[in-house]
Amino acid sequence: MRRKRAEKRERKPDAIYSSVALSRFINYVMSDGEKNAAEKVVYSALKEIEKETKEKPIEVFEKALENVSPRVEVASRRIGGANYQVPREVRPERKFMLASRWIIEAARSKKGKPMARRLADELLAAYKNEGAAVKKKQDIHRMAESNRAFAHFSW
Repeated sequence: MRRKRAEKRERKPDAIYSSVALSRFINYVMSDGEKNAAEKVVYSALKEIEKETKEKPIEVFEKALENVSPRVEVASRRIGGANYQVPREVRPERKFMLASRWIIEAARSKKGKPMARRLADELLAAYKNEGAAVKKKQDIHRMAESNRAFAHFSW
């Protein structure tokens, strides 16, 4: 017998920009349950973005996430003893999660600067459709495109 499906939680917006997306992003940045540290990193990154672009940082953040969010991805599917990479569309919640994860990973992989600076640089690069996170998205799209022949295995 199956369990009942988990209910979607209502997410609270963050304190400064009252954005639910930003509060989720802060939670992804957080490590070892240190939310205050994660908030400091993200908010100081947004302040640096505001200094550089003279635009509203929340708009830059949302545009950066939109630019990094993948439309399609590949999923492994075993059919008749062979594994196929089947392209499939990405659900909105997963889009946000993947985009956030890629931006944070790209920022963490750089060295030599404080995390807030690295995060600001990566968000600005994503805003301009550049950077490691955007490259990751393009790689995923390229893989899905090259495996389009297996789309009929989609389930």
